[in-house]
Amino acid sequence: MSESILVVNAGSSSIKFQLFNVCSADKLERRLKGQIEGIGVHPRFVAAEEGQPKIEEKWRAAEVGNVPAALDKLVTFLRAKLGTLPTAVGHRVVHGGPDYGEPTIVDDAVLKRLEAFSPLAPLHQPNNLAPIRAVRETQPNLVQVACFDTAFHRGHPDLADRYALPETLYAEGVRRYGFHGLSYEYIASRLPDVAAEIAGGRVVVAHLGSGASMCAMSAGKSVECTLGFTALDGLPMGTRPGQLDPGVVLYLMSEKGMGAEEIQRFLYNECGLKGLSGISNDVRELLASSSPRAKFALEYFAYRIGLYAGMLAAAMGGIDGFVFTAGVGENAPAIRDAVARRLTWLGLDFDHTANKSGGARISQKGSRLACYVIPTDEELMIARHTLRVLRTHGSAALEEKLA
Repeated sequence: MSESILVVNAGSSSIKFQLFNVCSADKLERRLKGQIEGIGVHPRFVAAEEGQPKIEEKWRAAEVGNVPAALDKLVTFLRAKLGTLPTAVGHRVVHGGPDYGEPTIVDDAVLKRLEAFSPLAPLHQPNNLAPIRAVRETQPNLVQVACFDTAFHRGHPDLADRYALPETLYAEGVRRYGFHGLSYEYIASRLPDVAAEIAGGRVVVAHLGSGASMCAMSAGKSVECTLGFTALDGLPMGTRPGQLDPGVVLYLMSEKGMGAEEIQRFLYNECGLKGLSGISNDVRELLASSSPRAKFALEYFAYRIGLYAGMLAAAMGGIDGFVFTAGVGENAPAIRDAVARRLTWLGLDFDHTANKSGGARISQKGSRLACYVIPTDEELMIARHTLRVLRTHGSAALEEKLA
């Protein structure tokens, strides 16, 4: 019987999924991708298979009112499509905390420990764990592997990972973790093929999407990241402010009378590009808008990316390459252009024609700083990790772990 890996990336009202066949020599072939969106409101299933018509289905809100119900629909679909369940399921889990630096088979003890990190990523962690819990209840023998966005950054030295706080807090796990690690790990794996001249050098990767961060990589290893203890630090994002003086939080408490939950909702949902523009958190809408506030929000975004490029270059003692990736980084030439204007002092001779035409390399030949656009593929990275865990542990060890 052929093996397959299901990759799940769950949000509060959607489940994105991809199915990979395991071919000879453990090569992964993407067979199917899709999502269930509008969970609890207007549930809609969309899936696409290479060379086949798109599959679409809609349900009443009461039929798919939560993530577990949506997962049941997905399992039913996969059973009909494959004739069986996948060999294993790989999940994106945003926060591995201080305990998990490698992809991990999930049992009840692991799940309980991961739930404890939910306050550190309240928009993501509970939603990432919901389908894991649902599968354990309905298919307890199906192997599930948690793949962490924090894992790629675990090799940082203490100088990069510590806050200037008492040792007792560090011992409790209050430290810099960094995120978007699955994306950065994939880019690191692609550099030798796409940009061989910088693959072994000092590279800053900008993962720019609704969530945004930047990573300094030396010889393909993470050295520093703009995100820290939670997903609120660093760059401004769609609805999150990025770097913020802690005194602002104290001000919101003392002068505005806001409690912890209210501040959390505010910082995660009302700030960033949405707060600056007063219009939207969607870069596409802001680029299309003539509003001065929309233009300011995008200029601010580019300005902060430029600032952090300098910081990350300093962390590596120099810079050889700069890479744009993720939704905004891959698809918004105007944003890349605005950032590029702030990188000339680092040696970037920008190729405006290649930038507009969608070229992979968007710096001029001979530019001291090489600049690229490389599409990310977190799902493939998760599938690779899941398959590696299967092969490393073997069926006997997996059965013992599940028991």
